[in-house]
Amino acid sequence: MAATRKPVVEVRRSQRRRRTVSAYRDGERVVVLIPDQFSRAEESEWVDRMLARLAAREGRLARSDDELLARATRLINLYLPEHGAAAVPTSVRWVTNQNGRWGSCTPADRTIRISHRIQDMPDWVVDYVLLHELAHLIVPSHNASFWGLVGRYPKTERARGYLEGVAAASGVPLAD
Repeated sequence: MAATRKPVVEVRRSQRRRRTVSAYRDGERVVVLIPDQFSRAEESEWVDRMLARLAAREGRLARSDDELLARATRLINLYLPEHGAAAVPTSVRWVTNQNGRWGSCTPADRTIRISHRIQDMPDWVVDYVLLHELAHLIVPSHNASFWGLVGRYPKTERARGYLEGVAAASGVPLAD
């Protein structure tokens, strides 16, 4: 079993920083920004805390295409079971070239693409976007029948509101 190596950490103290702590990865090292008045014990505690947060975030970002397909299969079984093969995509993958939408679907070849921008959003939001695209395999348009399928997901309205809030905060107009 390989041991997990602790990254090189650079701690930067700031006299202007009062309470906040932040961290980011700069190549192979992690830079942790802390208030100058923190004791060595507080510094050590916050470095460990920030390394754990970065690891958790990077773990979420490492979600794979295989995981997306497994999630899609689970969602089909839960919310679209009577549609069987009609709801099964040939591929589901993360993409980095979608800035104006959260996901897209091509019913002709049964492929689904999900924007990497939602990788670190809550699972229930990712599930909503996936189910939205899966519903397009059955109903290509955004008609009442389509929204009836999507509405089977219990957190549809919550997820739509979340995504609308993210879009408004980012200033990026998004296609439905």
